[in-house]
Amino acid sequence: MVSVKAGKPPKKGSLKNSKPLAPKAAKTKHEKKKKKTKNDNKETKTDENSKNGLVQPASASEQLSFFLNQFQSANDIQLSSLELESIKESCFLELSKSLDQDIKTLGNHMQESFGPSWKEVLSEKQLVEGKIDPGCPAVLIISTSALRSIELLRGLRSLTTECHAAKLFSKHMKVEEQVSLLKNRVNIASGTPSRIKKLIDIEALGISRLALIVLDMHVDVKGYSLFTLPQVRDEFWELYKTYFDQRLLEGNLQVCLYGPIPDGNVLKGKRRKNQ
Repeated sequence: MVSVKAGKPPKKGSLKNSKPLAPKAAKTKHEKKKKKTKNDNKETKTDENSKNGLVQPASASEQLSFFLNQFQSANDIQLSSLELESIKESCFLELSKSLDQDIKTLGNHMQESFGPSWKEVLSEKQLVEGKIDPGCPAVLIISTSALRSIELLRGLRSLTTECHAAKLFSKHMKVEEQVSLLKNRVNIASGTPSRIKKLIDIEALGISRLALIVLDMHVDVKGYSLFTLPQVRDEFWELYKTYFDQRLLEGNLQVCLYGPIPDGNVLKGKRRKNQ
């Protein structure tokens, strides 16, 4: 990753109106029992969510740590403190915690993430001269396979009825066919790393309007994901380093890890605490 001038770090809260902490009084038996009941209810709720398969979105901090760890591991490097500081939590999109995180809710997450302008950005089909060029999506979804790309697009049907999403993978899709489709307006595209890179290489797919990359965290039946399937993983990082890294560092692009992040996600390396 290339070091750039660090922008203002995202606000973590304010201490302006905070009050000094008073010494803690000893808890009565009633208070201890009440606290225990509250914790028991919390644990029960967590267990119910786990049984129902609900997936809560990872925080920006969790996404950042995971992403940096994977970058260092896949590229067999140890980033310096300066390089680690150059990528901020604000580079990662934190999704709404009021929604589950699966295929069915992907469209709702995207709509909420783009706010009041979601329809203009994600659904309209007209090209706008000097503003929206052909083949330049606002959202790019990257996954391990053609089948998974199609599955994710099903969750976006409500947004792509007028302006169809672009399918950017090699299975049953010729490059020439995709080049032709990319001559129209594209708001959302979904595909695999190798084909996406090829289409950017030949200037059929543009990234000037790209605001968000959604990285699919789905684990297949063999236990592989975008970050662990050897060839696909290497192709993804080659794509990222070539076309996305600098845009992310400059604040022109955000990344969203969509799906559960593995446990034990602690950043390897040193970052200054005042970031």
